[in-house]
Amino acid sequence: MNHPSEPGHDRPDPGLSAIVRERRQLTNLAYRLLGSLADAEDVVQETHARWYALSPRQRQAIDAPGAWLMTVAGRICLDLLASARVRRERYVGEWIPEPLPDRTEWTSVGPGAESVDPADRITLDESVSMAFLVVLEAMTPAERVAFVLHDVFRYPFAEVAEIVGRSPAACRQLASSARRRLRSTRPDPDSAARRAGVVRAFKQAWEAQDIDALIALLAPDATATGDGGGLVTAARHPVEGAEQVARFFADRPGAASGVRLAERTVNGQPGLVARLGGVTVSVMAFDITDGRIDHIWAVLNPDKLHSWPAG
Repeated sequence: MNHPSEPGHDRPDPGLSAIVRERRQLTNLAYRLLGSLADAEDVVQETHARWYALSPRQRQAIDAPGAWLMTVAGRICLDLLASARVRRERYVGEWIPEPLPDRTEWTSVGPGAESVDPADRITLDESVSMAFLVVLEAMTPAERVAFVLHDVFRYPFAEVAEIVGRSPAACRQLASSARRRLRSTRPDPDSAARRAGVVRAFKQAWEAQDIDALIALLAPDATATGDGGGLVTAARHPVEGAEQVARFFADRPGAASGVRLAERTVNGQPGLVARLGGVTVSVMAFDITDGRIDHIWAVLNPDKLHSWPAG
């Protein structure tokens, strides 16, 4: 990947244009690997820092700055994934990936952060659906990196091997194993409009506290998972079964308590946002098959809701 050459005195630094061009790609990679936009942007910053830690001569000796940046970002993510498992063991309650709004609704990433053009953020395709990301969370770091780099970003296994530190054949096996895990997460072939209709019906049944209507919308083995991170109240363990999930939501009065529910795009799929006093307090993603809800993921941890605008 690197081919040393004698730089000319007037040769421009190739890194600046590569950084501008690759920023979105780097953020997309890191978010899919880490499940956190804040962590993804930290990875991008660290990648840039490592580029500028090189001498001008070293930077000019790199033929493909974009590939260099992606390789470094991938290695940083691999290291972070190993430590993330330890952090998740100490996490209070269930950990759910950070939900993302539609590209038209981005706000700042954190307190005091500046707004960023949506084009510099995440591409909302099926590889950022909540169901997809949750399954990625169950993989080993090497499986996850090999699969995302090859199947999502189309990197050849020879280049994936440089990042993962294994042979191309081993990386092929890792990606194959990851692919088997993900077979059950392919998006429902139903139209987006039908999926949005199911979410709308759920919202209306929840607001009406209509248990029978809620049960009818849920698959018999439906599961609801909440993530409060120990900062706000959330169920410490998933709620399982259609009737149990329906009663769980019906027992929480939603709009009757001043919470307003709005239909929004969550990780590229129809979802719900709950706001109290104009502040986003919960974002819900849904997995829907054949017109019924298989899984609900509700993120209440305020540290994961900075991207969501007030309304």
